[in-house]
Amino acid sequence: MLKLTPHIARKLQGTEVLILACSAGGFKVMFEMLKVFPENLSIGVLVIIHRNPKYETNIEESIRSKCRIMVKVAEEKERIKPATAYFAPAGYHLLIEPDRSLSLDVSEPVNFCRPSIDVTMQSVADVYGASTTAVLLSGANQDGAKGMQSIQQAGGLCVVQRPEYAEIKTMPEAAIALGAAELLLSDEELIAFGQELNNHILKSDQPWRN
Repeated sequence: MLKLTPHIARKLQGTEVLILACSAGGFKVMFEMLKVFPENLSIGVLVIIHRNPKYETNIEESIRSKCRIMVKVAEEKERIKPATAYFAPAGYHLLIEPDRSLSLDVSEPVNFCRPSIDVTMQSVADVYGASTTAVLLSGANQDGAKGMQSIQQAGGLCVVQRPEYAEIKTMPEAAIALGAAELLLSDEELIAFGQELNNHILKSDQPWRN
């Protein structure tokens, strides 16, 4: 069991949405986290992975049968449901509208990426604020660092893979350099985090969960 400070435990209890984000070298750990989420996960998960739209990857189909939560490609105007992982499609930024529905955007790449992690995180921070928890994993550029900073400034929880465990350290180190890493976890701890997340959320007595 992870040893969390009371402050971080309280943030987890208030979580309404989770972001999982990675680029090169991060998918294996992300997949292991997705596999351990329980079928009764009480929040939705937004998944941002850098991938080239020129190449068909079928990531969602390849992992769906191995996960206990629903895994799907995010769709325009879709409402976020509990126990569902929404993958940003290749070639689109994934945004959150003020009514908390999903939106797909084809504006210019950010950090040479579309989908961009920063774009999604900043959008979620604007809508969900302190009810956001985000996990940033391995990657070869700095995409995600400013997004994590936005979430932190909004009062959300920022979890970062320890650079020494990341296959490519650039992305985690960029978030740490901005002071946007409240919780640093090893690969094993990240999987434990995924296993224990729902227990923390269900301890919440916030009225919107009733």
